[in-house]
Amino acid sequence: MPVATVNGIGLNYQVKGSGPLVVLVMGTGSPGRVWDLHQTPALVAAGYQVCTFDNRGIAPSFESPNGITIEDLVADTAALIKHLDSGPALIAGTSMGARVTQELALAHPGLVRKAVFMAGHARLDQFQKTLSLGEHDLDAMGVSLPPKYDAAVTAVMNLSPATLADPRGAQDWLDLFEFSGGRVSPGVRAQRRMDHEFNRVTAYRSITVPCLSVGFADDRMIPPYLSKEVAEAIPRAQYVEIPDTGHFGYLERPAEVNKVLLDFFSE
Repeated sequence: MPVATVNGIGLNYQVKGSGPLVVLVMGTGSPGRVWDLHQTPALVAAGYQVCTFDNRGIAPSFESPNGITIEDLVADTAALIKHLDSGPALIAGTSMGARVTQELALAHPGLVRKAVFMAGHARLDQFQKTLSLGEHDLDAMGVSLPPKYDAAVTAVMNLSPATLADPRGAQDWLDLFEFSGGRVSPGVRAQRRMDHEFNRVTAYRSITVPCLSVGFADDRMIPPYLSKEVAEAIPRAQYVEIPDTGHFGYLERPAEVNKVLLDFFSE
């Protein structure tokens, strides 16, 4: 993957396929290559050029250990689209990446053809704020949870009960989370420390590009009512809710998520 200098930092990215440009924006703590499991192949097969990248905070992109703001992430994404010289682009993001996509559509409408927000949100409720403060405390104390317990918590917070009800499937997910866990890097800690006291409902009424907000019905991290609220705030935005799906919906129900993306982008 090449590293481009954009917005004054190194940003690790890759481009696959040919056709109209789709830029996929990942959420907190995850690299852009996660999209390659399901979304990138489906989009490339449908005739799109797909760009994925590591947000600042995720090495080998600039880790920015001393702090990250949403404005930084939006400016990085805008600069990457300009660097690719293929805009305006179709943009889709999940969780933190959804928030980046929302703010990009607001601040840089000329760079965005259409925007999709998976687990999007214009604000956080008290549960998410408290959970984030708890993560900050764990990071500050240097605490690492036992791998099996960390895997179980990750599963409960990010997967649907429908998925965890299948013993074999649940064990596969738990094994994955256990083996992929570990100490949190300085860059991810910086992503976690981002401001959580925002409320952008009123601001999003000024978004003018075509938008789709996707809620995951069993999402505990960003409950679907917050994703629906985003669609209700943006003029003419659409809302779709995918059942039996948690926060990792793009991994948990990839066929359903891919269909939603492809249908919206082709309209």
